[in-house]
Amino acid sequence: MKKLIAIAVLCLSFAGICSLFWYTEWRYSLPTPKPAQYHAVQTGEHIDISKAFNPGKKAPVFLHFFNPDCPCSRFNIPHFKTLADTYGDKINFAVVVQTKDKSYTEAVIKEKYGLTIPVLFDTSLAGICGVYSTPQAVLLTEDQTLYYRGNYNRARYCTDKKSNYAQIAIDSLLASRQQPAFNQYALTAYGCSLPGCKK
Repeated sequence: MKKLIAIAVLCLSFAGICSLFWYTEWRYSLPTPKPAQYHAVQTGEHIDISKAFNPGKKAPVFLHFFNPDCPCSRFNIPHFKTLADTYGDKINFAVVVQTKDKSYTEAVIKEKYGLTIPVLFDTSLAGICGVYSTPQAVLLTEDQTLYYRGNYNRARYCTDKKSNYAQIAIDSLLASRQQPAFNQYALTAYGCSLPGCKK
């Protein structure tokens, strides 16, 4: 009898863990709702970021919208750092932190995530770029027109190499090609809503 109870408890525990994992995966697979006052910014539109970020060198700009309290943002950091390391000599990278937590500073973010690129706290950049969730990638041409705004990858942990949307956009821009025709998984926002993590 004790053996049966132990087996039943183990089975229930396993089922509970599986259910929790499934629920978490399902929740993060849902698109982030657009805010009521959302202003869409179209590809090819000029975006003036000069008040918030002066990169120094004349080159395209890649803004990584990041919330340290958002699980999706944390899963995405290794992939983003790979992009910054790979293309940092050709593109100006910056992290745009989106959080209400005042304990985060540029030094804290850089140390915690091993970053050497600029870390910005200007929340106006999200509205200027049409971003309403994290993590999101924004790639601007050298003359600051929007080339790509969207997700990094279809997979939550950025493990699907065929859907490396942000990298595909970077490669296309650097090769002076027209923006690829991305699918809904690239352009529909997923993740945590702004300004706080709501997922």
